[in-house]
Amino acid sequence: MTGKTVQKTAALRHAGRDWRVPYLPVGSPAGAADIEAVTSVLGSGETLSGGAWRQRFEDDFRAYAGTPHAMSVTSGTVALELAIHLLGLRPGDEVVVTPQTYQATIQPLLRHPEVAVRFCDVRPDTLNMDPEHLRTLVGDRTRAVILVHYGGLPAEMDEITAIARAHGALVVEDSAHALGSSYHGRRPGSLADLGCFSFHSSKNVTTLGEGGMLTFSDAGWAERVERLRGNEADARYSPRARRFGTSAEAFPGALYPGLAYTHDCLAVLRPGTNATLSEAAAAMGVTQLRSLPEFVARRRAIAARLTEVLAEYPGVIEVPREPDGVVQSNHLFTFFVRQGGGIARDRLLHELAERGVQVPVRYFPLHLTPEWRSRGHRFGECPVAEHLWFHEQMNLPCHPGLSDKQIDLLGELLADALAAAARTPGAEGSPC
Repeated sequence: MTGKTVQKTAALRHAGRDWRVPYLPVGSPAGAADIEAVTSVLGSGETLSGGAWRQRFEDDFRAYAGTPHAMSVTSGTVALELAIHLLGLRPGDEVVVTPQTYQATIQPLLRHPEVAVRFCDVRPDTLNMDPEHLRTLVGDRTRAVILVHYGGLPAEMDEITAIARAHGALVVEDSAHALGSSYHGRRPGSLADLGCFSFHSSKNVTTLGEGGMLTFSDAGWAERVERLRGNEADARYSPRARRFGTSAEAFPGALYPGLAYTHDCLAVLRPGTNATLSEAAAAMGVTQLRSLPEFVARRRAIAARLTEVLAEYPGVIEVPREPDGVVQSNHLFTFFVRQGGGIARDRLLHELAERGVQVPVRYFPLHLTPEWRSRGHRFGECPVAEHLWFHEQMNLPCHPGLSDKQIDLLGELLADALAAAARTPGAEGSPC
């Protein structure tokens, strides 16, 4: 480090917690409005499970996303599991997915060995699914395309959905990063057949640390999700010629009214689960959604500050560009240390870590994980995603939990680390 930077970090270390720059928020993300809403639920004497607050949160979210249905669940992972179930996958189907995402996006497909999973490479400038590669992968057997809006930058949805529609395929958008983004005046979650959101404490809004949402248009799907999240089976039923036992009308408060008396089950498609978002979590969701514009503005301001520092290295550092008509939430701040520019990506990672900046790289190409290699996937399948992961891709902290002091420090430490990495000879990137 330079003498000035050493003095600065030493003073902050002595002063307290702000000397380090965490990649993810630490402590409680709650503001005064969140605390007031949660406290009101706890003191209301009303149910803490599946009440008026959940309905209010879903109504607000539906209006925000611009979709006919928005149904809350206990996590983004559960939302993805239910979305993939709704695809109705059959033996011989194919699903095209992105390799550049968190494992939960496609992990439910591991339960479907009868379905072929095809990994679509990513664009080298955005890490989003590459429509040109997608064209070569879809066909008559393609049932669905599953993508992520990486880092909050919306994928090229018009082109991707047109390619999918031409083959009768459904599109699922993992919008866990993209709450607060927009795509030509529309919101992620409304750009495809199904949208999935996460309200984990690291996401753009949170519902007490965990939570998720499904968005879609199909009324039939809404009925099925309502059953599944309420611990009822998604099944095929047939009306009985005669009622079974005592009629439901005699016991209006019975636990199993309706179908239990009037229908037989022909086939269970999926057992239900308890995915009820608690009232306290939903109340926080209502207040957090109101604060979303403020949260996104903060993320974008941090991203602008970091971009200023990186702009001192044209041709060496590249930051994904925001296309016309697109607004990104900056859930992640990603940039690329281009090979041949004189700075080794791994050296810069090391220099930042030494300065107290947490710098995990997100995400390892999923087709190279043991689970997917066991399904026949191999190195070389997505060369762009592989090259970027092993040689060029980087992330920096970019979340509203950073204090002004930490943001100022992050800018100084980034500039200092870049200068140090530029002075250090060495191989550019890691062996694959």
